[in-house]
Amino acid sequence: MAVTKHNTKRLMTSIIQFSRFFSSAPFDPPPPIAPRRVVVTGLGMVTPLGCGVEVTWKRLIEGECGIRAITIEDLKMNGFDRETQLHTFDQLTSKVAGIVPCGSNPSEFNEELWLNSKEHRSIARFIGYALCAADEALRDANYMPTRQDEKERTGVSIGAGTGSISDILDASKMICEKKLRRLSPFFIPRILINMASGHVSMKYGFQGPNHAAVTACATGAHSIGDAARMIQFGDADVMVAGGTEASIDALSIAGFCRSRALTTKYNAAPEEASKPFDCARDGFVFWRPGFGGDAYHITQPHGDGRGAILAMTRALEQSGLNPNQVDYINAHATSTPLGDAIEAKAIQSLFCSHAASGALALSSTKGAIGHLLGAAGAVEALFSILAIHHGIAPLTLNLSKPDPIFNGDFMPLSASKKMTVKAAMSNSFGFGGTNASLLFAALD
Repeated sequence: MAVTKHNTKRLMTSIIQFSRFFSSAPFDPPPPIAPRRVVVTGLGMVTPLGCGVEVTWKRLIEGECGIRAITIEDLKMNGFDRETQLHTFDQLTSKVAGIVPCGSNPSEFNEELWLNSKEHRSIARFIGYALCAADEALRDANYMPTRQDEKERTGVSIGAGTGSISDILDASKMICEKKLRRLSPFFIPRILINMASGHVSMKYGFQGPNHAAVTACATGAHSIGDAARMIQFGDADVMVAGGTEASIDALSIAGFCRSRALTTKYNAAPEEASKPFDCARDGFVFWRPGFGGDAYHITQPHGDGRGAILAMTRALEQSGLNPNQVDYINAHATSTPLGDAIEAKAIQSLFCSHAASGALALSSTKGAIGHLLGAAGAVEALFSILAIHHGIAPLTLNLSKPDPIFNGDFMPLSASKKMTVKAAMSNSFGFGGTNASLLFAALD
């Protein structure tokens, strides 16, 4: 922070570059860190296919779809007059989305429980999703620590891509209408992305690392990768990790429409809208680590897939596995014409004969749930883990005419496949050239 001659304070941005350093420094090196094995002990999820792991997985492998046409009510514009709502809805070129089913049934997200109680006034929808999924994961792991030392060794790593844009839209409207005094005191806590992690840690009293990654569509994968490394380095013994997003609102959809990233051809056939790897794809539908970067373009991956190849290669190197030992890949493939082909090319380049032999199962589950943005990497990591656990590689929904880059036995799954899956990889790539690959393996 600096003070000018007019005594005005300005916020400054500091950037520190770290690198490996070897010298005869006056201090002894830090003690060596013994690497620790990291295991997954519990799962929880909230998706357009349902609330809960069991219902989501069942519907996924059976080829059901969680994508539907959006309505004016989905735009979350209750504070605007009806004419503005109708005009906004009419202007949107994409009118399909993967929307979480809400209600009081066990397979639905209960808004009354997670969002509407008095103590939840500071909780936006993306935070509520995180709380619900974390609750299921902890119960699945049978882990509800009560001792202080256990809570101090338990942390949370949950990120998001955009936070609560609908709250920002409502607040902006208040400024335009000169009603700023009506702004909620909870406005800032509702939009801060790290509050998803914060609320989970506060709910259970976890006092270990409290972390929130924000890396666009790779957020969920990076959050899990960061959590694994925190355990490996001894910062925590247990981490609750994942990604969350709630971006079905007027401004978010309009923004992605303007960037021409969303599908526009299937408004009349929502269930067919997300078509990963298919020739007819035209854009996405809302919604151990190896890290790599494209260093190329804000939205487009490099044509040779170098970022994806680096991420997958580093995941393999850190796991000690070779490419032929990977049985299944859950691709990032969002249903965009450019991105899907580049990822397929990268997989083909890295896995070579293993991919060509047909022994490597490949699919994109976004055909069933759409693109969950900051939550995508976490949900798809869970699908990869479930593929190992159940011995089933899930299908790519809406795949009728595969991209010409596929040939012979190198082909995405168009039906769920029962098979032994000992190692599975999940890819996640995001705007800004950020890439992550998570590699999971069955315990010996």
